[in-house]
Amino acid sequence: QVQLVESGGGSVQAGGSLTLSCAATGPTGSSYCMGWFRQAPGKQREAVSMLAGTGTTSYTDSVQGRFTISKKNGVNTLYLQMDNLKPEDTAMYYCAASMYIASPHCTVAAGPAEFGTWGQGTQVTVSS
Repeated sequence: QVQLVESGGGSVQAGGSLTLSCAATGPTGSSYCMGWFRQAPGKQREAVSMLAGTGTTSYTDSVQGRFTISKKNGVNTLYLQMDNLKPEDTAMYYCAASMYIASPHCTVAAGPAEFGTWGQGTQVTVSS
């Protein structure tokens, strides 16, 4: 049973950067779809970025060019590098994983209900 633990959230001013980490306990090999969601108060949880087992990445339009998802296999950790942060990026960020989503479908079009493993979340607050 894979467990996920996020870290790296915090408060920054607009234009700043943060790196979120998601440490997985248990194997998350090439069969896993992993990614980041976020949820702002009063809004639905939305997919921010996904990393398929093939290494293919996808990003929601609002973060394209500013966020970078990556994974360090040796330490089984997923990262989200967030640059040029904007106030509208303020949200609780969640790491998620699923071994049942095939790589072609491991994109930001995948909904939260398709993921069975979640971290506890880490807060990101961006002030103007």
